[in-house]
Amino acid sequence: MDESNPTISVRRGEEMDPGQLDRVLKKVVPDLQGQINIKQFPSGASNLTYLITYDNQELVLRRPPLGTKAASAHSMIREYRVIHALQKEYPAVPKGLFYTDDISLLGSEFYLMEKVDGVLVKDKIPVEWAFTKGDHRLFSQVIFDKLIELHQVDIEAAGLTEFGTPEGYAARQIVGWNKRFVNAKTADIPGFDDVREWLVATIPDESNSTLPASLLHGDYRIDNVMLDPKDPFKVVAVLDWEMAALGDPLMDLSNALAYWVHNDDPIVLKSILKQPSDMPGMMRREEIIAHYGDRTGLDTSRWDFYEVYGYWRLVVILQQLYFRYVNKQTQDVRFANYGQAVSDLGKYCQQLIAKSRL
Repeated sequence: MDESNPTISVRRGEEMDPGQLDRVLKKVVPDLQGQINIKQFPSGASNLTYLITYDNQELVLRRPPLGTKAASAHSMIREYRVIHALQKEYPAVPKGLFYTDDISLLGSEFYLMEKVDGVLVKDKIPVEWAFTKGDHRLFSQVIFDKLIELHQVDIEAAGLTEFGTPEGYAARQIVGWNKRFVNAKTADIPGFDDVREWLVATIPDESNSTLPASLLHGDYRIDNVMLDPKDPFKVVAVLDWEMAALGDPLMDLSNALAYWVHNDDPIVLKSILKQPSDMPGMMRREEIIAHYGDRTGLDTSRWDFYEVYGYWRLVVILQQLYFRYVNKQTQDVRFANYGQAVSDLGKYCQQLIAKSRL
């Protein structure tokens, strides 16, 4: 097992037929040799990711989750298209090998990509790195500099001008996430009408905006950033592009900072801590925002809106996963307690709105 990016046995309910998968893969990747072995990458709560091992090659297979999904969510073709397009302009992506929407093959669309050798940092910084406070600070800056680099990609040079419609992106995001929350709401969760209405009322006016249209990752976190095993300050791949789009780069930054929790944050935020952003020396959220503004020249004065949006989007993501668990569309026990997190984080959004100057 690769301890830097370990796999597990396939979770119950997420299995694939080995014989069928072997037949399909040997048709689309003809040089595969030997017996198939299937493992699953445990991280992520959305699309399913498998490590497929043969005698002469390792492949990574991505497919949508089981159960009810938002119509535009979990798009394999979007992921595959963007990693293909970025090979030259932003080479920190895995090489895409094959995509199909023919569900007769494996029961859903899927794509294959190369396996990248690297380290995924999840809840802890590897002990063997022996990081100091200064190392933690540099590490956090490296992570966000890679996001800044993405936002500065030449969309035309990458061939992605038709990848989406950046105009009206902010409004579509707010309306879309609000709708997803309503559709996934369970009886035990408050409606948070006030949060949804405030976000609609405070959407930035694009007619006065100087923001460029940027390529957005959509779910940028430490555990989606793969690092060089020999140099933890070098990014070798950014993973999980299912929510990539063209739009407002500050919304992408706010999405990332919604996961960026400090050790002195309120309990509601510490309860959702999934990455080691709380280590001594890590850049503070306000430092990251200032650094981002300095590097890009973008105006971050309306951060109140972006901050609430980032947390509200996370509320909706958690609620969608909780909905799937409540309705027995998944047996993944990680989602069993998400209802409390949704309620607490929604109330935190209400507190931020109460203090907002917008």
